[in-house]
Amino acid sequence: MELNRIVYSSGISSPVTSKRGLSARLRYLDSTAGREALKQQGVSDRTIRSWMKGKSKPSKANLQRIDSAYWSRRRENLIRSGWLKRHLDNDGRGRRMEIYPVDQTQVDERFRRPGLSQRSITVRYVWSDLIDAYADQNEDLVDEIWDDVISDLDSDYNAYAYVSSVGIGA
Repeated sequence: MELNRIVYSSGISSPVTSKRGLSARLRYLDSTAGREALKQQGVSDRTIRSWMKGKSKPSKANLQRIDSAYWSRRRENLIRSGWLKRHLDNDGRGRRMEIYPVDQTQVDERFRRPGLSQRSITVRYVWSDLIDAYADQNEDLVDEIWDDVISDLDSDYNAYAYVSSVGIGA
């Protein structure tokens, strides 16, 4: 999902396998909520304390757990703080959304929809509801919001009900 790309592009860029990336993630997770995120990934309190004190280094499997816990907390924090909503709302100006139609190369030529091309529209006023649906992982509400977005395409509405991908200029 494109919202995940935005979350991932705003976080720590050093990989968890580097000393810098690991240290940054452990600092980020050094809170009650961060330690809880690590526990949800299957890491024990004792192991967490050992890492935080620098007494041991995580295994490859635990590096993945740390990375998963970091991105989970990062996503939650960006949503909870309202940053993601504000970023996408862009002071009421919204963001450009690129819509890529379904790939029809495997469709028999007589059934293909002619003239479907990439579309670009400015999307406003839906970001708050979309981020709430994203946070709740409510796919039905995301679909409803998508229907609102593509209704601005007028006659092309049905052609873009199902798409191969969406890009957000953020």
